[in-house]
Formats: sequence, C-alpha cells, structure tokens
Amino acid sequence: MSKLPKQYQFIDLSDYGRVIARRIAAALVDTTFTPIHVTTLFVISGLLAIACILNHYFLFAAFFLVLKSILDAADGELSRLKNTPSYVGRFYDSIADYILNFLFLLSIWYITGEPLSKMLIAFICMQLQGTLYNYYYVIFRNNVNGDSTSRVFEDEVPIAMKGEKQSTVTAFYHTYNTLYILFDKIIYWMDRGAINSKPFPSWFMTFISIYGLGFQLLIIAIMLILQIEAFILTFIIAYTIFLFAFIAIRRFILE
Repeated sequence: MSKLPKQYQFIDLSDYGRVIARRIAAALVDTTFTPIHVTTLFVISGLLAIACILNHYFLFAAFFLVLKSILDAADGELSRLKNTPSYVGRFYDSIADYILNFLFLLSIWYITGEPLSKMLIAFICMQLQGTLYNYYYVIFRNNVNGDSTSRVFEDEVPIAMKGEKQSTVTAFYHTYNTLYILFDKIIYWMDRGAINSKPFPSWFMTFISIYGLGFQLLIIAIMLILQIEAFILTFIIAYTIFLFAFIAIRRFILE
C-alpha cells in the first residue's frame, strides 16, 4: 500500500527497498508481529551495522545499513496492511532514526580519527537534509490526500489512536519534539511558504528524495564498501549544498 494516491506517486530514490518491505509486511500480516516489533528489528540492524563499522567489517556494515532501510519501510507497510496507524510507532521510528544516525556518524568518526567537531557538523547537516525531505514530503502527502499519520507541524500532542495509551503517546511526542524541533524550525524558517504550495511535480519529489534517509544510508554503505570511509563525513557536509538549491527551486520556480 502506498502513502500516496496512484496518480501522485513518484520515483523515490530513498525507497529502493519498498518491494522487499511489502513482502516482509505481507508475510507478517497474519502473525502477532506488530509494526513496533519491526521498528525494533531495524534498530537491531542499525546496531549491528555500527558494530561492523567499529570492527572494520565494512561489507557487513553496508548489508545491515541497507537492511535497516528495508525494515524501516516494512513497519509502515505492516501498519497499513493491518490498518493499525499509531502515533507511538511514528514517533518511535523517528526517535530511533535520530539516535542511530548519530551513532552511525560517531562510529565513523571513531575509526577515521576525524575531529569530533566535524562529526557533529556532519550530523547536523544529515538531519537538516532529512528534515527538508520530510517537510516537503509530508506537505505533498497532505496536499494530495495521502497518508496523514505524519503532520507538517508537530506542535501539539496528538490524540491517541485506538489501541494506544495517551500517556505513552504524550511521552513519545515530547521526546520526538525535543530531538527534532530545532531542525524543523530551521527548515520552516528557510521555506515557510511551502505549506501553501500546490502539489509539487513528480520530478521535484524524485530529486528531493536523495535526502531521504534510505538514500543517505545507501551512500554511506557504498562508501564503506569502497573503503573510502575517511571521506564520509566530508561528503555529508558537502552534500548539504543541494539543500539550498532545492529550496530555491521550490520558492522561485515552483511558486
């Protein structure tokens, strides 16, 4: 099941694992496995990738990074198949991504001996890239009546859905908000007019998808396989240049 109506679907370069993710979800739909269980599996896969990076098993690290991305898609697919949307699952997913992203770059910093300040800048750049993609993607989904579990502005505690405890939703929301609010505010400040845009063209969404987390991790995986891990942090920082290009296109060409 797609997050978008058929006529608005686009080639999402960060979503290369969707076909496998759907098969995983289909295999689990009649089991007691929940989307949150699948999210936990992608956390485990991410931690295994980190362990492999620290031990210089780069081929295995790449495998677990890609597997993490596939499982990251599978939890949402399973939620849609079981018709069990969840704010806890949505926030848990994002919180796990944030922590794993930090640990991915921290492990790369550790094995390369780059300055810690460079790793922190790379992490900020990586989060801003992902935030821009998510900002435009959520706006796009809302504008075309797509999946609405994610909101453009997470500025208030959502009402718990069926099967959720409000106290749990509230706790996960505040954790999510603490981690992401600064990045959300920066991207909104850079392009606050996007919220009022007409649906973005498919080509633009495809281009912006290079900032999706799946594609970011794929690049890291490829660089690890090529044993050019020393350039990963530099690349992530330089990769941020497209952020300004995408915003300029949205503001001055698609306005």
